[in-house]
Amino acid sequence: MFFKGGRAAKWSKNVFHQEADTGIFPIQTWGDFEQQFQLYFFPVNAEADAINALEGTSYHQGNWMVDNYLDSFQALVSDAGYTDPQTLVMKFRRDLRLGIQNQIATIPYEWPADTDPDAWYRAAQRINQARLANEAFQSMSCSALSALLKTVSA
Repeated sequence: MFFKGGRAAKWSKNVFHQEADTGIFPIQTWGDFEQQFQLYFFPVNAEADAINALEGTSYHQGNWMVDNYLDSFQALVSDAGYTDPQTLVMKFRRDLRLGIQNQIATIPYEWPADTDPDAWYRAAQRINQARLANEAFQSMSCSALSALLKTVSA
């Protein structure tokens, strides 16, 4: 499944094109695979790349689901070596979708501390789950209302 999309798909497609061109599959051993995989998928300096992403202006949640954004954020934080809780909260909060960030920041009670990243992560997940449940309810309600109106007008 992994090799069907994104960068991995491009890499595997290239490998199969090499085979088609030469008649020989370019990866003969597990060592060959490991070497090519590391060259193509492991950055030369993962720590610097992660720091650049976290410190830059282009990294943010965007249209990602909260869980996907959180996984990506935690991987970057780990690669960057960031451990200060206040820094983690500030960077996580800054890059969250504005609507979610505002909801967390305006929770009337049990507001997560600026030094508790896990509380911010949980709050973002709860707000996202509530949003998804509400969207499902609204979708269901609209469908039910539409069906009722069709029945009444018939």
